[in-house]
Amino acid sequence: MKDLAHALTAANAAVFSSLGLDAKHAEVRRSDRPDLGEFQCNGALAAAKSAGKKPPEIAQSVAGAWNATELASTPTIAGPGFLNFKVTPQALANRAQVIADDARAGASVVEHPRRVVVDYGGPNVAKGMHVGHLRASIIGESVRRIYRFRGDQVWGDAHFGDWGFQMGLVITALEDELGGFDDRAKLDARLQSLTLEQLEAIYPAYAAKVKGGDIETRDRARKATAALQGGSALHREIWKAMRDVSMAAQKRDFASLGVDFDLWLGESDADPLIPDMVKDLDAKGLLEEDQGARIVRVAGPGETKKKKLEDGTVVEVESPDPLLVVSSEGSAMYGTTDLATIVQRVRDQKPDLILYVVDQRQADHFEQVYRAAAKAGYIAREQLEHVGFGTMNGSDGKPFKTRAGGVLKLNDLIGQAEEKARERLKENEIDADFSKEEFEDVAHKVAIAAIKFADLSNFRGTSYIFDLDRFMSFEGKTGPYLLYQAVRIKSILRKAEEQGVAPGPITVEHEAERALTLALDAFDGALTAAYDKKAPHFLAEHAHTLAQAFSGFFANCPILPSEGAVRASRLALAGAALKQLTLTLDLLGIDVPERM
Repeated sequence: MKDLAHALTAANAAVFSSLGLDAKHAEVRRSDRPDLGEFQCNGALAAAKSAGKKPPEIAQSVAGAWNATELASTPTIAGPGFLNFKVTPQALANRAQVIADDARAGASVVEHPRRVVVDYGGPNVAKGMHVGHLRASIIGESVRRIYRFRGDQVWGDAHFGDWGFQMGLVITALEDELGGFDDRAKLDARLQSLTLEQLEAIYPAYAAKVKGGDIETRDRARKATAALQGGSALHREIWKAMRDVSMAAQKRDFASLGVDFDLWLGESDADPLIPDMVKDLDAKGLLEEDQGARIVRVAGPGETKKKKLEDGTVVEVESPDPLLVVSSEGSAMYGTTDLATIVQRVRDQKPDLILYVVDQRQADHFEQVYRAAAKAGYIAREQLEHVGFGTMNGSDGKPFKTRAGGVLKLNDLIGQAEEKARERLKENEIDADFSKEEFEDVAHKVAIAAIKFADLSNFRGTSYIFDLDRFMSFEGKTGPYLLYQAVRIKSILRKAEEQGVAPGPITVEHEAERALTLALDAFDGALTAAYDKKAPHFLAEHAHTLAQAFSGFFANCPILPSEGAVRASRLALAGAALKQLTLTLDLLGIDVPERM
């Protein structure tokens, strides 16, 4: 059985057809006015226009033809012809039973599964992960889980930034530190002692030199980059040492955040494909010489934008800008490796869709790459999509920084959240009979739930203010609140098992039972919306609504104190709520502890 909205739509479509009205206008959806009805159909307005009649007349005809059934009573009419439906207790009970018995808690799968690559995370070698990586990791992980749960074959790819100018920059810095690479023993000792903390200090110092106008350092770094990409054994050995140190730390941070990948690939993995790809672009007549570099023009005829020159003159230039494929020094660029990565994924995964979960400020760059890939015939443009997101901001409304103005490391952010979680757990006396190991495990899960839910409860395209005190509350729309509700149900089910009480057939009589069942029924709709729009906030909203509905049910419908069939029914409803809530949280990347 599909959800109630689909069942009502099918029944309503039959009524529309029997009256000679187009069934496409019969769609029934969740009501905007629950006080008038749980579900509504606004199709009488469109159907009236096609039939040349007034909307109230159409609505009256439909209501008159609707015989009260096991699904719903005769719809009522409001406003200019809105049809409002109230589902019968039996239909609700049937739907609740399906959800209780279904391992997927009422969720459907896609009709036509696809092969999908999700590109997210994107940390750089020689740099520790920081809060700027948080949203890509959290959103991307959830999108990967949602797509896989709905039946697609999915690969999540970390896509490390390990092959660009920053690599040449750090190699140059190490060369200066050692006075050259001639002393092999000295170089080996340095590479063996290399730490991520050292790399994090080296890179910004040399990046600042280049930014400050140090042309000599810039040119040396460019040459080092070209040597690395050209196959220099020495440069690749140094690069590998940097990459190994960085990846070890990044894998630790990802694991702490509850984020995982199917592919741990980087830009370097696509590098072997670049020479042949460049030859292919050249053979297809797509490469053009431009001031010593080689570019691919991606703008269509007449696509321009206004650009202000240094002398103040405003001119029309092509838009999007051309994709720079080979620099004047002969090295591959950021866009080149992105283009080669598409070639690699088409070869290895043969995807129907590639999703890039990256800051929306990178939209122009990805449009260049996507157009170049389509122009070269590597993949269709509609198979490439940028899933952009806003920034996580501080209380000043600007991208989140430390109090000293620096970028906060991801590991430090998680540590702060864990410390706050410990405080809140102790305030709520949730540590009395816990071992140290169990308490730390719960504190970590509460911290990650607070961080992730705070992010995913917002539409990904918007920015939000990071407020750890508010996110860590056990009340309101927060991750810890959802964990508390799930753990509460687990406790009830454990006590029931201890008492030898088993769930039974579900009946829906009390209004709180009705509200909980309607909340359970909404899962598939929220999941479908999250899938279609690549927006996990639909599931976050559902999780909160479900938790609130259970809270109302728990307050108004005693479970274990009840008796007989009522107790068995309510226990089954509680079990269904736990299964669906736990599953929803898992799709958001949030783990539920056994107790709190």
